[in-house]
Amino acid sequence: MITILHNPRCSKSRAGVALLEEKGVEFEICKYLDDVLTPDELTDILEKLGKRPLDIIRKNEEVYKTEFADKELTDEEWVLTMLEHPRLMERPIVINGDKAVVGRPTEAIEEIL
Repeated sequence: MITILHNPRCSKSRAGVALLEEKGVEFEICKYLDDVLTPDELTDILEKLGKRPLDIIRKNEEVYKTEFADKELTDEEWVLTMLEHPRLMERPIVINGDKAVVGRPTEAIEEIL
C-alpha cells in the first residue's frame, strides 16, 4: 500500500494526492501534522528515502531560522526535532514498500509507482 505524508494546506502536497488519484493507485493519507510519527517510523522513512534528517529539513521555515539554523545536531537529534516540529519536514513524502520519495517536484512520485 502506498502512503503519502500529507499536509492539506501545502499546494505541493495536494498536488501529490491529485497525482496519485489521477494514476488510479490505492493509497492512504497520513496527516503527519496531526498523526505524529514515532522516532522509529521517521527513521525508517529516512532509510527508504536514502537521506539523512537534515536533507529533508525545510530551512525556510521560521522555526528553523529562529531556533535551529545555527545548531549542529546529530541525526537522532534532528529526528526528534522534526517530530517536535513536524512542519520542518519536506512534504509530501510518498512511501511505496521499501522506497520513498519527497514529492518535489510532483513528478518524482512517479519514480516509485
